[in-house]
Amino acid sequence: MNIKELNPDSSPQAAFGARVRKEREDRGWKQEDLAEHTGYSSTHISAVETGRKVPTLRFARMADIADNADTFERQWRELKHGSLLEGFPEFVGYEGRAVEIRLYEVGVIPGLLQTPEYARVLAQSAVKRGAITGEQADERVTLLAERQAALVRSSPPLVFVTLDESCIRRPMGEPAIMDAQLARLVEFAELPNTMLQVAPFEMGERRPFNLPITVLTMADRSLTSYAESAQRGHFERESTCVVPLLTAYHQLQAEAPSQAASVAMINQVRKGTL
Repeated sequence: MNIKELNPDSSPQAAFGARVRKEREDRGWKQEDLAEHTGYSSTHISAVETGRKVPTLRFARMADIADNADTFERQWRELKHGSLLEGFPEFVGYEGRAVEIRLYEVGVIPGLLQTPEYARVLAQSAVKRGAITGEQADERVTLLAERQAALVRSSPPLVFVTLDESCIRRPMGEPAIMDAQLARLVEFAELPNTMLQVAPFEMGERRPFNLPITVLTMADRSLTSYAESAQRGHFERESTCVVPLLTAYHQLQAEAPSQAASVAMINQVRKGTL
């Protein structure tokens, strides 16, 4: 049998295929064996391994189940969303499985709460600045929709959101876009599994964070976090490093106005967008 030599350095897709082959061969499996464990045909397995077929998220997840790992989904996200900040693709995989999500944002509405129109304004602005290409802008908007869809499940996570006041004060796009976005925040606050607070400017030095931060609680109660600056992201899986962030988040919630007061503030801002 002629086995095609693989060059994992030729492209991210080739690297993914080479990884599938290596893990399969390390287990002593033939392509037919992996096909049986994933529900895909051996022909499909061959096409992925040789880079002739682009792997899907479902394929990556089934390969992880077969290999009892989480490496393929992580590599798939790096392949699919290579234009994103370091650490973010891995974080997204955890975010979609978290049972509790706590996030703090500055300056912009966080991705999980963005309307498509608001997200598009942000992406197109980056294109105009030359920071990303039009294709990468489309990729970001698509990823956002995937992230939001992952949270709509039979047992949705608890989602705690604290926004710096700048998030709701900073106009983005046409007034109608901003008004619809603020209305989306109010709708979010009404859900049974959410809490929304706005940290006003007057909190001053009592605000424990200066940069956006997200803390995830997984089903086994382990903690992970993600933080980013303008140029890089950092995903932390060591719980001992995340616990202080969780403590600071609780302090932030205690200092910030209640959800009712925060929604009232948002509605007051909305009056200026009409």
